[in-house]
Amino acid sequence: MSDEKFLNEPTNLLALLAQADKEDIDVLVDYITDSGKGRISLSKENCAALSAARSAGTYNAASLMLVTDEIRHFGGNSLVNFYRSVRTGVATGSSLDAVLPSADPSVDYGVVVRDVAKHLKLSTDKTADVVSLEEDILRKIARDAFEHMSLDERARLLKEAGFGDALKGSVASAAVLFAARAGGFSTYKIALMVANSMAKLLLNRGLPLAANAALTRILGIALGPVGWVVTGLWTLADFSSPAYRVTVPCVVQIAYMRQKALNALLMKPCEACQESIPREAKFCPHCGTAVAAGA
Repeated sequence: MSDEKFLNEPTNLLALLAQADKEDIDVLVDYITDSGKGRISLSKENCAALSAARSAGTYNAASLMLVTDEIRHFGGNSLVNFYRSVRTGVATGSSLDAVLPSADPSVDYGVVVRDVAKHLKLSTDKTADVVSLEEDILRKIARDAFEHMSLDERARLLKEAGFGDALKGSVASAAVLFAARAGGFSTYKIALMVANSMAKLLLNRGLPLAANAALTRILGIALGPVGWVVTGLWTLADFSSPAYRVTVPCVVQIAYMRQKALNALLMKPCEACQESIPREAKFCPHCGTAVAAGA
């Protein structure tokens, strides 16, 4: 992947969407449009346009821009967004134009991510960058889900993380497991686990994945526990703003898409065991198989 703008300019969602798989964008569109049923704060025209692009199986520049605009729009407080919508419709030079402060109809994606982090009660550094915030959001949901897991589910997850039975039953397991890139359990796997569980719960389908046994093994482990976490978030959203029903899953999906793109940039699957290994590796650290030159 030659274009690294999705990392260098993380608030530029178009850069990420432009190189994303169509099926991953479909998930975003379904979150925004409530699977085509529409939402109160989504115009019928924009809902129809996004649904049409999804049905056609292709997203042009205009439809991708619409996806980013709607995510940024939902990211603002609902009352503030209502004001912005009214304000942008006021004619220049009118009496209202003279007394109403100007307002942008949307907010920056960085503001959306920070707002979701706050909704999740994450204690974040005010100077934290967007990618770090996305990763913190993924780990927060994963840690909370871990607390809802049975001992058997925890053992399975620890095994997939590369710990085997070493930490089985340990009170420190969650902290160690979800520390940044601890034990080889990469942020990409955390993103996959959380985003897939959220899509299964909210859209009644998981993420579209190519056949990869190393990745698909972890998908079913956290379905129920993540469901408990999301249910709690939805209850909280009912008392704050229904916009979180869009922004939380969208930020999770975008975080997953970014980690997927980063994984494709830095890693490749071992031809023998299908585990992700560094592109420059000469031997697979998981199964020991020699990597063919140029593979």
